[in-house]
Formats: sequence, structure tokens, C-alpha cells
Amino acid sequence: MDSIVVTGNGPLNGTIPIAGAKNACLTLMPATLLSEEPLTLTNAPRLSDIKTMTALLQSLGSEVSSLQDGQVLALSSHDVNNQKAEYDIVRKMRASILVLGPLLARFGHAVVSLPGGCAIGARPVDLHLKALEAMGAELELKEGYVHAKAPGGLKGGIVEFPFVSVGATENALMAATLAKGTTEIRNAAREPEIVDLAHCLKKMGAQIEGEGTSTITIQGVDRLHGATHPVVTDRIELGTYMLAPVITGGEVELLGGRIDLVGAFCEKLDAAGVNIEETERGLKVSRRGDRVKAVDVTTEPFPGFPTDLQAQMMALLCTADGTSVLEEKIFENRFMHAPELIRMGARIDVHGGHATVTGVERLKGAPVMATDLRASVSLILAGLAAEGETVVSRVYHLDRGYERVEEKLRACGALIERISG
Repeated sequence: MDSIVVTGNGPLNGTIPIAGAKNACLTLMPATLLSEEPLTLTNAPRLSDIKTMTALLQSLGSEVSSLQDGQVLALSSHDVNNQKAEYDIVRKMRASILVLGPLLARFGHAVVSLPGGCAIGARPVDLHLKALEAMGAELELKEGYVHAKAPGGLKGGIVEFPFVSVGATENALMAATLAKGTTEIRNAAREPEIVDLAHCLKKMGAQIEGEGTSTITIQGVDRLHGATHPVVTDRIELGTYMLAPVITGGEVELLGGRIDLVGAFCEKLDAAGVNIEETERGLKVSRRGDRVKAVDVTTEPFPGFPTDLQAQMMALLCTADGTSVLEEKIFENRFMHAPELIRMGARIDVHGGHATVTGVERLKGAPVMATDLRASVSLILAGLAAEGETVVSRVYHLDRGYERVEEKLRACGALIERISG
């Protein structure tokens, strides 16, 4: 199993290109199932999760080709001959459930295994299923599979979520594009990935209004056609690399960065003493003093502070001047990185959904273990700021969401290497 070795080496300076969003691309790829015509995605990230979704779509009969070193995905579902998503593939990634809505909408039936993925809470698929039931789907859970059918096709309806769910909003949005009549999604997720999906579906001929707000209205159409669409910038990769010059010192320009994708995150960084400058190519980031100031953080659905940047922010606040409180309101059990940071000399006290972090002047390198995707990169950030050598094991999590981490950080002066195990 691979490990990543990081040695604290002072300030980072340079540029880091930001890839297309993993979470957007994993949603856009199943949209191919809605049409017989080709869908081309540009600015695609090169990640293991993309390979998993590729394998899943291919198992259903879709054609998926990776072009231009993986940054262009050419998809076609003109000859889909299987509507069953098997456990062996679906178990690897929670986003696999996103084939359910498109398969059901186009073919009137689907069998999809319950999904797997990172161990950061239950993340049940109940809301996905309730949304499809609101559009007339008949559902049955048997032996770990969702058996869904809509013999006369899906029908427009009112989908009202009790709480915001990005995945359920995406599944409902895709399914509604081919439903008969009008569907209204209430308490819809507002994330940029939702907006990106809606824009792609519109290019394919869908009739959608209200994306980016809490109410999305979809007028179903008989068929969708092909399209070419660029994947939106990955706001989580952007936020992660914005922290690199903050935790180490120096100045880094994030190519393709946009403040509107990380507004709440930028507000917290500003309060902590970070300069963020918009440039022609993206965002330039540096800290204003020797240490950042402590700030309190509460994770919330977009446009609030992203749960997927909580672990990375904790790593930064371990070195802040003062005491910070982080409240995790999206996923339970998402402070598993805290014990690993403590091994590096951090002062963290976790109680339920709250973590109190008292900053120290300097972290110390140590052997640590990644527990999930975002935790893994938080440990790398901590290692960049630590004295001595940090060895991060179980980094297969990292490869699910960050492409070429070592290469991007080395280009800015980091001492980081991957050790094959």
C-alpha cells in the first residue's frame, strides 16, 4: 500500500493548476444514460473515482473513452443493454447511486446495488428513493439492491426534501428531465455541482429553471440529445491548495480559481489573516503574518462552509494563534483525522460534533494514517508545516479525489514523495 512522505521545508511559492471537480464529473457522467446521443465532458479530473464510474457505465453498456491524457471523456449510451448496477462496482463509491435516476427515467426499470465509499457516516439513500417515488416509481429493496420500475414512465411531481441532500437533488434532477409533466424540487441543494449539472442537461435539451436556488422546476421532455460540456473547477481542490501557502508561508497562485466557488471559505480565511487576490488566471493566496488567527467554523450546505474542507481547515488551525471551535453539521463521525493530527503535536479535544483546537507554534512530523479522502490531504498539509518527516499511510483514499498531489506541491518547493508499498 502506497505512503506519502512529507518533510517540512518552509514557504511554498509558485502556481498550482486546479482540476475539474470530481463531484461534478461523477454526476455529469451518468447523464449520458439519459440520451442515445454522445456526451463529451472536457476539463475532466484524472482520478480513481472517475475510473470507477467509467467501469460502472461500461458494465451497463455505455461507451466511455478517455482522451487528451484523461482530460476529455467521450461517452455514448446508444446501446445500453443492461439496467443492473452490480455490487462489485457500486460498493467502491457512493456516487454510483446516481445511475438509478437516469436508468429509471429512460428505460422504465433499474436494479442498483446499495453503494459504498468513505466511512464518514451513514449517508443513507432514503432521500434518493423518496424523490423517485414522488415521480411515480415503484421501489423494492431486496438483498442489498434497489429494484425500481416505472412501467408507464416517470411522472412529474413535488419532491420535497426534509433536509438538503446534494446526491438526492442530482438524482431527482436527472430523472425529472424525462418525466411526463412538471417536477418541482423543494429544499434542493444549491452547490455549484448542481448548477453545473443543470447547465449540462440544458445543453442536452432539458427544460430547467431555478438551479442554484432552493427550488428547481423541471418540465419533462420526450428525449435529450448530445452535448459538449466543461466540468466546473473543483472548489474542494481549490480550497485545499489555497491552504498550502497559508500553513507554510509563501505565495501561491491557483490557476482557474474563483472566489464565488469558495465564498464562505474565503471569509474565514480573511478573518484568520489571509490575503486572497483575484488575478487574470485565478486566485493568489498568502498569509498576512507569521501565524494565522484562530477562527470558529461551522460546516453547512452551500453557500456555507463546505464539510469537505473541514479537515484541511483543522490542520491549519492546529498552527493558529488562539483557540478555534469547529462544528461539523453535515456528517457524523467526520473528525477521524483529529487523533492523527494529535500524533503530530496538535492540541484537539473532540466532543460529538464539536472539535476545540488550540494552536501550537509548530507541529512535529510523525507516522500517521489516512482514514478518508479529505483527512488524507489534511495530514499532508500538516506535514508541510511540521518539523521533520511525516509519513502518511493508506493514501489510496487520496487518489480518489486529488490528481498528482506530489507533482503539484513539488512544483512550489515542497519536499514530498510517494513510496510504493
